[in-house]
Amino acid sequence: MEWTMTANAPGQVCLMQGNEAIVRGAVEAGINFAASYPGSPSSQILGMLGKIAGERNFYAEWSTNEVCALQACIGASLANGRALCVVKQNGLLCTADALHCAAQHGVKGGLVIVTSDDPSAHSSTNEFDSRWQAMSAGVALLEPTAMQEAKDMVPYAFDLSEKTGQIVILRLTTRVCHGRGNVVLGPLPDAPHPLEKVREWDRMVCVAYMHGPALEKLEKLREAFCESTYNHYQGPKKAQTLIVAGGTGRLYGQEAVERLGVEDRVGLLSLGTLWPLPEDFILPYLRNAGEVLILEEVDPFLEQALEALAGKHGLQIIFRGRSDGALPKIGELDPDNVEKAISILTDAPLPEKQSSANLDLPVREMTFCAGCPHRATFFLLKKALRQEKNPGVVVGDIGCYFMAGQSAGQYGFQVCNCMGSGVNIAEGLGQLTNYGLEQKVVTMCGDSTFFHTILPGIVNATYQNANMLMIVLDNSATAMTGFQPHPGTGLTAMGDSVPAMNIQRILEAIGCKVEVADPFQPAETEQVLCRLLKKSGMNVLIMRQPCATLKAKERKKPVKVWVDQSKCIGDGCGCDKYCSRVWGCPGNTWDFTNNKARIDPVTCVGCGVCAKLCPGGAIQVEGGEEA
Repeated sequence: MEWTMTANAPGQVCLMQGNEAIVRGAVEAGINFAASYPGSPSSQILGMLGKIAGERNFYAEWSTNEVCALQACIGASLANGRALCVVKQNGLLCTADALHCAAQHGVKGGLVIVTSDDPSAHSSTNEFDSRWQAMSAGVALLEPTAMQEAKDMVPYAFDLSEKTGQIVILRLTTRVCHGRGNVVLGPLPDAPHPLEKVREWDRMVCVAYMHGPALEKLEKLREAFCESTYNHYQGPKKAQTLIVAGGTGRLYGQEAVERLGVEDRVGLLSLGTLWPLPEDFILPYLRNAGEVLILEEVDPFLEQALEALAGKHGLQIIFRGRSDGALPKIGELDPDNVEKAISILTDAPLPEKQSSANLDLPVREMTFCAGCPHRATFFLLKKALRQEKNPGVVVGDIGCYFMAGQSAGQYGFQVCNCMGSGVNIAEGLGQLTNYGLEQKVVTMCGDSTFFHTILPGIVNATYQNANMLMIVLDNSATAMTGFQPHPGTGLTAMGDSVPAMNIQRILEAIGCKVEVADPFQPAETEQVLCRLLKKSGMNVLIMRQPCATLKAKERKKPVKVWVDQSKCIGDGCGCDKYCSRVWGCPGNTWDFTNNKARIDPVTCVGCGVCAKLCPGGAIQVEGGEEA
C-alpha cells in the first residue's frame, strides 16, 4: 500500500480504505506538514503519512496532544506550507480555543483538519458530532460519502483553504474511514507545495476586529459551495418527497429508494459541502417539496439548518429525521433503519427479508487483551481497596484501561469524564478528605495520556498536596489506537530514534513522591498498593509492564501455559469463578463438562500471571526466553 501512496500513476484504479484515500489525497495535494494525536477511527492516516514522509519530502509527527498538532500546523501555514491536522471528534473538542482563534485570524498556506466521528461510539466514549464545531468557528465543512470523494476532497480542501485564507474541516465517519472502495489515482506533484519566507507584515493574530473578515469569508464560501460538484441531485424534477443526505446517509438512501422502487417519486439531494449551507443550491428543491427526510450522522445538524432555511423563506414543509423519531436519535444509520424511514414516508411496503436487528446475536462485552497488564493492576487494586475500612473511590481516564469500568477490570472505577480529567477530579476529591470525606482517592492514566493532558493536573495536585494516589499505567505504547509512538517510547512518526522521556524523572522533577511496581509481580505489588493507600498527600505509583502484544513479539521462544489437571481442584477453591469470571483473561477458560480450569492455547500470550494467582497452583508455565 505504501507503493500506492507514492506511485505517480494517474488513472490507475486501486482498492483503498477511506483512511488510505485521505493519505493519497494529501500526497496529491503536495502537503508540507502533517500532525496528529492517535484516535480511532482515523489513527492509520498519520501512521501511513509518517512512513512515506521522507520519500515525499514532507514532515509528519505524532504530537503530544491535538492542541500541539493544530498549533504546529498553524505555524507551518504561516510559511505558506500546506498542513494537515488529523483528529477524532474528542480531539477536535480539545482544539476548540486554537480552532476558534485561527478561524478569526485565518491562514496563509492551506490548513485542513480531518476529523473522524464515531457514530455508535465503536471505539470512543461518546458519539459527539463535530459538525457543530465547524458551525461555531465559522469555517468550511466538507463530508465525503465514498473513498473516491475522500481522496478528491483533500486537494479541493487545500485549494479552498488558500483561496479563502481559512481553515477547512473535512469530516469523516467510521464507515468511511474503515470502509473500502475503488479509487482512481490522480497525478502527484513533482515537489511539495512551495514554502515562503515569513514576511515582516504577515499577520495571523487573533484580535477583535478580525471577526468581520471571518464572516465575509463565510459568505464567499457559501457562494462557492452553491457551484460545488460535491453537491448533486437525482430523481424527478419536482419531487414532493425529498431526501437530503450527507455522508454515508446518501449511500443508504440510494439503496433504500431502489429497493422500495420509489425512484420516480422521491428526490435525493446529496450534500458534500455542509457548512456554510449552500442555500441557493438547496432552495429550488425545497420549494417543490412538502415532506423532507434528512439522513445524517449523528445529530440533527442538517435538519435544523434546513428548517431554519425553510422558515426564513416561508416554506411550509414537514421535516423528518433524527429529531422527530423517524430515525433513531442516537447511534449510527444503517440500511435497515433508513429503509424503514423511507418506507413510512412513501407508504411503500418493505421487502421481505430478515432484518439484522431480529437476529439473536450473543452479547460480546469489551475486554482487555489476553495478558494485558492493566487486568492485573485493577485486580490487585480491587483487592487492596477491599482491605480498607472505608473502600476508596477510583477515578478513571481514557485509554485501554477505560474498560476497567466494566467486568474486564472488576468494575474498577466510579467515574470517568474525558481524557486527562482523572487527576483533576481526584484532586478535588482528595482535598475533601481534609473536610470529612473518609475515603482513599485513587486515579490512573496511561503513559501516552500522561504526556497528552495529565502533566498540568499533576503539577496542580502536587502543588496543592492533595490526598490521593496517582497510578501511571506504563505499558510502553499508545496501545488502544495501534501502538503509535509517544514521547516516552523514543520513536517518531517518521521512524527516527530520539531520547525517550522518562516518566519517573519528570514526576520527581515536579516534586512527586514516586514508586515503581510490576503488576506481574502480584504479591509484592499488592503490598506496595496497601502501603501507599495509607500514606497522606500526593503519591504516585508507576505500574511498569510492557503491553503483552508487544512483548510477545520480542520473545525468542514461545511460552507454554497449561493446567495440570491433577492439581486443579475445580470449584473446591472457588477458581471456577476466578478463572472464567473474576480474572476474565481470554486465555483462561472453564471446562464446564469436567468442572476444571483450561488454557486456550490460541488466545493465551504467555504472560504467566495467572500461574502466580492460581489458588491451587495448577497453572504451569514453561519457556519464554526474552529477545
